[in-house]
Amino acid sequence: MEDGRTEVVELFVELACVPSPSGEERAVADRVAEYLRALALSVDEDDAGVRIGSTIGNLLCRIEPTAAGSPLFLCAHLDTVPPEGPIDPVVDDGVVRSGGDTILGADNKAAVAAMLEATRRVVAENRPHAGIELLFTPKEEVGLRGAAAFDHERLRAKLGYVYDHAGPIGEVILGAPYQCKLDASFHGRAAHSGMFPEEGRSAIAAAARAIADLRLGRLDEETTANVGEIRGGTARNIVPEHCSFTAEARCHDEGKLGELVQEMLETITFAAQLGDCDVETQVDPSARGYRFKRDDQPVRLAAAALQQSGFEPSYGLSGGGADANVFNERGLQCVNLANGMTDIHTPDERIAVADLERMVDVTLALVEAARDAG
Repeated sequence: MEDGRTEVVELFVELACVPSPSGEERAVADRVAEYLRALALSVDEDDAGVRIGSTIGNLLCRIEPTAAGSPLFLCAHLDTVPPEGPIDPVVDDGVVRSGGDTILGADNKAAVAAMLEATRRVVAENRPHAGIELLFTPKEEVGLRGAAAFDHERLRAKLGYVYDHAGPIGEVILGAPYQCKLDASFHGRAAHSGMFPEEGRSAIAAAARAIADLRLGRLDEETTANVGEIRGGTARNIVPEHCSFTAEARCHDEGKLGELVQEMLETITFAAQLGDCDVETQVDPSARGYRFKRDDQPVRLAAAALQQSGFEPSYGLSGGGADANVFNERGLQCVNLANGMTDIHTPDERIAVADLERMVDVTLALVEAARDAG
């Protein structure tokens, strides 16, 4: 291998070089399918792509069991946030980083590479296992849409893992928050700002008042809120008739989230009334939260696999969503494991070579733990 790189590092660098923003994952999906078919494994692609606006559907690969135990599924997403230029992975001093001014794509291609390399070793070394299913999804970064469009009843395994948390290997995510999107559209009255400003009703001023009065940021240890986008106005010299903004709220307590969203709606309505504007709001529950106990089977198996691989398990909660949210909502048990990614979604994104290799070891240990769980 080049510069002494191992198979998983070479594979990750190859995958990272292929741009795959949400909805445009075809090139990297074809490479993943080619890799698996070279191992004499079948890959099936569903019709999710046409339903969610992606160039691919979900890819499912099943490796039939060779031993008793609990089958497991491993899931990773193939899309990334949009790169701002060509992706140029550089291996430097034991770290893979972006050589340009854009993302690396470790989120989530580091997980894809680790799962594929572990699968290669299972097949090549005839390692006994209780059944492995690999699922690769599109459009995770824009709302878990690939996983949501997948027919989960196609999975034989009832427990699985995603590696989609930027943290040190060993961290087991016990829960993720409930999430809610909120859109607000203000309608005022246009007027010439220099000649007849008193006849206008500024939608931007009303929206700004609402945003200023919203409680945003980290509200407590389990609750956050944010306004992410604002649009409005038509010209510098026109009192703006329209303005809209998008917001979100997250909380590990579903009831508390409902109370926060209601508070946000009341704040928005009050600001519109003060500005003599109308407002339309839309609320969209975007992801259901979940919570595991440490003695739940998938958590115990993860802890055993991490210990076998030389890591002391630690436990925490995530403030973000992952495909695991979808599977847990549908009655499967899916745990998110940290895999060493750092500064994801930024030009400083990177991952240590050792962490790529160690996640292969963790994956193989998970396969062994699931086999012994029977």
